[in-house]
Amino acid sequence: MTNTTNIERILGGEVRHVARAISKIEDGAEDAAELMHNLFPHTGRALIIGITGSPGAGKSSLVDRLASVYLAQNKRVGIVAVDPSSPFSGGAILGDRIRMQRLGLDPNVFIRSMATRGQLGGLSRATVDAVAVLDAAGYDVVIVETVGVGQDEVEIVKAADVTVVVVVPGMGDDIQAIKAGIMEISDVFVINKADRDGVLRTEKELEAMMSLSHRNDLWNPPIIKTVATENKGLEDLANAIASYHAFYKQSEHGQARRNSIARWRIIELMREQLLRRVMKDDKTAMRLDELVEDVAAKKIDVYAAVDELIGS
Repeated sequence: MTNTTNIERILGGEVRHVARAISKIEDGAEDAAELMHNLFPHTGRALIIGITGSPGAGKSSLVDRLASVYLAQNKRVGIVAVDPSSPFSGGAILGDRIRMQRLGLDPNVFIRSMATRGQLGGLSRATVDAVAVLDAAGYDVVIVETVGVGQDEVEIVKAADVTVVVVVPGMGDDIQAIKAGIMEISDVFVINKADRDGVLRTEKELEAMMSLSHRNDLWNPPIIKTVATENKGLEDLANAIASYHAFYKQSEHGQARRNSIARWRIIELMREQLLRRVMKDDKTAMRLDELVEDVAAKKIDVYAAVDELIGS
C-alpha cells in the first residue's frame, strides 16, 4: 500500500520521495499503479517540453541552457533524459546527469536519466509516468530529452505538450531522412550551433519541407536559431514554446491530440499488465526458459514459442 505521508511528500516536492516514486515506476513495483492513481488528480499543471533530434545536435546543452532560462523566471524545472538501454541490463547507459552537473546543484532542478527499455519509439511508458510524477510534485516545467534516433522519435508527442526538433547546419541528407516522421510532429524547430556555416541553407531546407507537409491544426512551426553553449537564442526559444502552448490549449486539435495520447497510454498499460499477468504463472516462467533454449538452438521459431505461451 502507498503511504499517505509519502504521497504528501511527493506533492510537496521532496526530492528523495520524488526519486523513489520514479524508481518504483521504472521497476514496476506492485504499488506503482496505486501511486499513480493518487498522484493523477494533481497533474496537468506543468508545461511538458519534448526535445528531440539527431545525435550530435547539442540537445543536452540546449536542455541545460533552456532550463536556466526557466530558472531565471523563478520556475522549478524537471528534466528527464531518456537514454538508450543496455540490451542486457535494461539500465540507462549514457548518464546525462553527468553532463548537467552545474544544473544538478540547483535545488529547483530535478534531473533523472531513464532507460528506453527497448521501446521502439525510444520512449517507455515509465517515462510518461515519471513526467506525471514531476508534474504532481510541483515542477512548473518538465523537459524530456530523447535519445535522438531518427523517425522513431515521433513517440515524444505522447509525453509532451510542445515538441522541439533540433537540427544543426550542414545536416543535408539527415534532414531528408527525418522528414517523414519528425517533420509532422515538430511544433518548434531549432537550428542549434547556428554559428556554423550553412545556417541559411538548413533554414531554407526546413522551410521547403514545411511547405510540403500539412498540419491539421494549421500551426506554422517557427524556426529558432540558437548557439546553446553561448546562451544565444534561448529566450527566443522559450517564447516560441510559450506561443505554441497557448495555441495548443485553445485549439480544438489540442483536444484531439490529448485524446490520442490517452488512447495510447491505455493500450500501453493494458499490454504491460496482460504480459505481467501471463508471466506470474510459475509454469509459464518455466516453459519460457525451455522455449528460450529451443529458439536459441533453432529448434523452434519465436512465433511458435509465443503462440505456445499465450495458449498455455
